[in-house]
Amino acid sequence: MKVDVKTLDGEEMTGRAATQPVGSALRIAPGFVATTRDEDAGVETTIEAVYSAERGRYVITTILNRAISDEFSDYRLRHTAPQAILQTAIPRCITVKLEDGPVERWLTVSDLTSSADGRIIPPWMAAAVVKRGVKDERWDVVEILYGTAALADGSPVKLISLELDVPERTAQDWIRSARAAGRMEGLESNVGRPRA
Repeated sequence: MKVDVKTLDGEEMTGRAATQPVGSALRIAPGFVATTRDEDAGVETTIEAVYSAERGRYVITTILNRAISDEFSDYRLRHTAPQAILQTAIPRCITVKLEDGPVERWLTVSDLTSSADGRIIPPWMAAAVVKRGVKDERWDVVEILYGTAALADGSPVKLISLELDVPERTAQDWIRSARAAGRMEGLESNVGRPRA
């Protein structure tokens, strides 16, 4: 799915728009507007989402569907998939600083994703952080993945398990350990539990 992501002011989404600190190592854009076009269905969908510190995730505030051709699918016009758009857009709204130094260099999570397979963490990084004795780097990656899933209201355990090729139980243990190490402040996931 191709998604065009802009700031709430209509500017192109870049790492500079990620100004709000979340967790110990992430910055996020306070909000965004994401648009996708389904040429086959003749429908364009736009969502607007803002970060809610209270909920620890992005919250969709607007969904707009519109026909873009005479032969549009009225079913698709009435039934949208905002979660898929949200999950695709969020990696472009999260930044992480990979190196310490005099010049801050923040990369978006989508900048890390250079492969066509849709993975968030490059395979070399995933292989490095699962090795025994690698703690701080592992917690950095766990925080990136947890934040990416939690901000989209997805399952952090499943994403960490998939990206790092570890059992879900290991992913759960790593999340607890990363949180105990002071990571993920302001990030919460309530997948599978009712929301207020």
